[in-house]
Parts: sequence; C-alpha cells; structure tokens
Amino acid sequence: MKIGIFVGSFNPVHKGHIKISNYIVSNYVDKILIVPTGNYWNKTNLIDIKDRINMLKFYEKDNIIINDTLNDLEYTYQVIDRLKSIYKDDKLYLIMGADNIVNFDKWKNYKELLEIGFIIFKRDGIDINYYLDKLNKKNDVIIIDNVEKINISSTEIRKKIKENKDLNDLLDKKIIDYIKNNKLYKE
Repeated sequence: MKIGIFVGSFNPVHKGHIKISNYIVSNYVDKILIVPTGNYWNKTNLIDIKDRINMLKFYEKDNIIINDTLNDLEYTYQVIDRLKSIYKDDKLYLIMGADNIVNFDKWKNYKELLEIGFIIFKRDGIDINYYLDKLNKKNDVIIIDNVEKINISSTEIRKKIKENKDLNDLLDKKIIDYIKNNKLYKE
C-alpha cells in the first residue's frame, strides 16, 4: 500500500490542505495520514492541538486518516520513524510544498527522511530538481505541477479572523463555525 504522510501545523486547516489531500489520494496513494504537530519548532502562535485535530476530523474518511497519537513529536523524522514501525510493509511518501525542499537539508535528521518517497507540489517557481540533486534524492519522488495553484496562507487566515473579514473563499463553513463557536484566533 502507498501511504502519503502530511505533517504540518494546520493552524487552521484550510481549503488548500483539503484540496491537496483529496488530489493525492485520488491520483497517487491509497491513503493519507494527516499528522498535526503539537510543538512545531518554528511556530509560536499555535492554538491547542485538540482544536486543530477536531477541525481536521471534519475531513476524515476511509482513505484520509487524521492521526491524533503522534502530535507530541517535535520533528518530522520522529513521526516518520514511528510510522515506519507501524506500516512496515507499506511505501511511505512525505507530502510537502516545494518551499519546504529549499531548506530541507536544515531539517533535523533530514537524511533519514530521504529514505522514503516524496510527493512535492510545485510552488513559487522553485526548481525542485535542483534541490533534489543537491540532496542526492534520485528516486521515489512525485512532483505535482498540474493542480490549480493554491495560494492560501494560514497566517493570512488568522489575520482575517482577527479583523472579522470574510473567510468563505479560504475555509469551509464547518471550520468557520468551529472557530467562531470556540472563539479561536482572537488574541
């Protein structure tokens, strides 16, 4: 089985995250595990992990699984190590945007991550192959460039929430309602 691993803060989950997940599971993998991070190393404005998991759970289905057990791991390599021990006979693919490949060699224990497959979405004109060559990552890479450009920023969403602006083009109604009902992102 081919399994995509989508690790991120999902702060909040937006239409772009879901569009990417649905596209990948429809075209490249048998299922996706979405792993929201509890202590994302370069993020300081995260809402509680329980709220982020609850919002992601709206999208869970047979082939899109929201993982709520690995959220205390600080680094992606730790998540992948744990998943490799669970899915021993499956092929794992780390899902990321091209912006992540630029500084991939700065990730903690990044060489361990080179052992699994990558699914990379083109973004911002980044030459993905240049960075893959630099990392000596030659196989098990899927580069996706035929999906409508998704230009949604969680930072922009949080700013719009504070300013009480319309979010319908960025978030599904159930996410907007959850954020309002739980008074999230107001500080």
